[in-house]
Amino acid sequence: MLQQTWSIRLIRISAIFGLIGAVLGSHMAGSGSYGFRPIHAHILLVGWLSVFAWGAFYRIFKVRASKLITAHGWTGIIGSIGLTAGMWLQFMEPFQINPTISLIFYIVGGSILLISFALFIVVTFFIEKDEKFV
Repeated sequence: MLQQTWSIRLIRISAIFGLIGAVLGSHMAGSGSYGFRPIHAHILLVGWLSVFAWGAFYRIFKVRASKLITAHGWTGIIGSIGLTAGMWLQFMEPFQINPTISLIFYIVGGSILLISFALFIVVTFFIEKDEKFV
């Protein structure tokens, strides 16, 4: 079932974000340098928490709109990666790329993530009625 595929896909992606966030937190604590703090926070809140919650939602509820699930899943993954990678490129300047390019990457990633959050609101209106949850 498509919904179960998206559930485990989102949970696996969130686990990767969780590991990256934990490694960044460990690095900051060990080095005493907190330059990664905003990136660390967004990786854990957007990548770990939000993506995991979406995966759990798809495991718990049956959604009647498969194309909407797919659109939400892809925008969630692309937006989470885009926002956090864009923040990293913008604030840490690891490759000394043109600041305009890193800003565009950051803005586009964040905008795709906003679309994902809006799509998730719509998804919640397409669940099958279950007396346990409604």
